[in-house]
Amino acid sequence: MDPTYHLSGGFKPTMKRFADLDGPDFFPTPAWATHALIENEKFSGDIWECACGDGAMSRVLEKIGAQVISSDLYPRGFGEEGVDFLDNDRCADNIITNPPYNSAEGFVASGVSKAQRKFALLLRLAFLEGANRTNTIFSRIPPSRVWVFSERITFYPAGAEVKGSGTTAYAWFVWDKDASSNTELKWFKPGYKARYS
Repeated sequence: MDPTYHLSGGFKPTMKRFADLDGPDFFPTPAWATHALIENEKFSGDIWECACGDGAMSRVLEKIGAQVISSDLYPRGFGEEGVDFLDNDRCADNIITNPPYNSAEGFVASGVSKAQRKFALLLRLAFLEGANRTNTIFSRIPPSRVWVFSERITFYPAGAEVKGSGTTAYAWFVWDKDASSNTELKWFKPGYKARYS
């Protein structure tokens, strides 16, 4: 266990997000964050959750009746294990995932080419910043929509006690092959956290 993870008697996941208690960058997505996406974006065809972890997001995605393909590089007890999203040729109609924080840019580059219809990544809102991303992503392949959460998401390692709220703003970044090239900035209405937690 990372001794710096437990600070001042409480977990601080947004301060030390890389401090994973069970392997590389494993922070399951709260169900309400996935519900917010699927209630505001329509997905037609199959969905690949390519960093599925313990299946937290895949289980919610299955509720819309789509065929969900779940995989992860690491064995988490759910989906197909040993699948490196950044190094394979699999494609899908849609790809929806919460990528490892330190691989987000690689996931964008791979996902845009592997998704036939829509590609959605749950990322920090601050992902919009940075000269490097401006040159490598946003000037070349900007997202179609950015859905900003009005409620803060707190990510905890699997098995940790959930308490408190996060200090980091998150958003769903959606690349839609049928949309125009202009990026729309949208906000989720409050209430998803209370409804689905």
